[in-house]
Amino acid sequence: MLGNVVIMIQFFFAIVIGLYFLNLLKSQQGNRIAVERESGIEMEKLKRLREISLSEPLSEKTRPACFDEIIGQKEGIKALKAALCGPNPQHVLIYGPPGIGKTCAARLVLEEAKRNPQSPFKTAAKFIEMDATSIRFDERSKAHGGVLFLDEIGELHPTQMNKLLKILEDRKVFLESAYYNSQDANIPRHIHEIFQNGLPADFRLVGATTRSPNDISPAIRSRCLEIFFRSLQQDEVMLIGEKAAKKGGFAIDPDAVRLIGKYAGSGREAVNIVQLAGGIALTQGKLDISQKDTEWVVNNGNYCPRNERVAPDAPRVGFVNGLAVYGPFLGDLIEVEATAMPAARGKGILTITGIIEEEEIGREGRRLRCRGTAKGSVDNVLTVVRKYLNLSTKDYDLHFNFPGGVPVDGPSAGVSMAVAVYSAITGLPVDNKVAMTGEISIHGRLKLVGGITAKLEAAKRAGLEKVIIPKDNWQVQFQGQSIEIIAADRIEEVIEHAIIRNSL
Repeated sequence: MLGNVVIMIQFFFAIVIGLYFLNLLKSQQGNRIAVERESGIEMEKLKRLREISLSEPLSEKTRPACFDEIIGQKEGIKALKAALCGPNPQHVLIYGPPGIGKTCAARLVLEEAKRNPQSPFKTAAKFIEMDATSIRFDERSKAHGGVLFLDEIGELHPTQMNKLLKILEDRKVFLESAYYNSQDANIPRHIHEIFQNGLPADFRLVGATTRSPNDISPAIRSRCLEIFFRSLQQDEVMLIGEKAAKKGGFAIDPDAVRLIGKYAGSGREAVNIVQLAGGIALTQGKLDISQKDTEWVVNNGNYCPRNERVAPDAPRVGFVNGLAVYGPFLGDLIEVEATAMPAARGKGILTITGIIEEEEIGREGRRLRCRGTAKGSVDNVLTVVRKYLNLSTKDYDLHFNFPGGVPVDGPSAGVSMAVAVYSAITGLPVDNKVAMTGEISIHGRLKLVGGITAKLEAAKRAGLEKVIIPKDNWQVQFQGQSIEIIAADRIEEVIEHAIIRNSL
């Protein structure tokens, strides 16, 4: 009897437990169905959102997909390939203004490196692009085996910079957390491994910046190769604008293209001008961009025109085509003027105008002082003219002028000033198709100067036929150029090539 009672009780509890688990299973199934129903509703919303797509911006359509579409950066790309495509890729810093293709070039160079069997970059190597102000540890580890591209690396916080330098040395990312306990046996083994030995982060850093090298931390510069992308020239900006119009489905007036070249300072600005001018054309029911449309855009956008100098039309007395550099691979023609008016014997006065006394550049107000170097160069010039060209400069009121108010590098403009004052005193004109650059010593010799390649390109753009450079600047690559390059050792040689003696 007692046994039957026990059996009945057990049977009762079995039924109760069974019902409990049955209800629990039904509840779970009901919850799953509710979740799936809710998920289905959300998936439908997501599908409808994905069906909504605006047209692709023109800036996306014009983004370079190959090296040929990156305009004006042949030398920079060559240097970038040399740094990244070999068997021992380096960390790189790319300097250059915005909107010239730094990011696209780095991305394409990685793809080319992956095709090189000697490169350590494998086919799965990633290109992780981040803004330097928002970098996190996961991006650094995600770049393992590939490239971490940090845009505006000059804006990186010092604390972030120190952490980045540590990673470049260790090739690992070490994590810190107040919740991690190395003695806690409940923590999974892979978490212990990450905290104790770090996450692998063996990548190559490519940092891009619009700042100058002096604004970048010396610590990061010492670990990187430095590559310079230059500002775009007028004809290059025109080409970008023309291609942007074509990709946007517009015909564009040649005068409108020239206007874009005159006012756009970068490829991005050229595309933006085309985008707005095209929008104006569409509102008028047109598919062609006129000069009037483009004029409205540049005037409304307060764009500043470029200052592209060209050779003068005819030889002039006291007027010399000088050459200068104002950025990486960027040269320009500068005008050097001199007049000489007879004065009382030995009482001549020297005047220098047109040189910016002090120019603020950079965000931190770094100043470039120019008058001191120019004044010192003029003193050298007058000594040379008196001693080696046999002219009495102290008998004249001499006035040097540099039109345009540009900061002039006095030493490299020395030979231009010497020729200008010689022309002014003798009354002999200077060949308008000749440009020159070079520091001049007090012994009349032309000294080495920088930026020769950029200066030669500026002379070609200006339509000049000859360029006089210091003999020490001569390079084998200058042979066979489309412009005649004369390597001079002394000021007398420069005078012979630059002064027109049969003009009177």
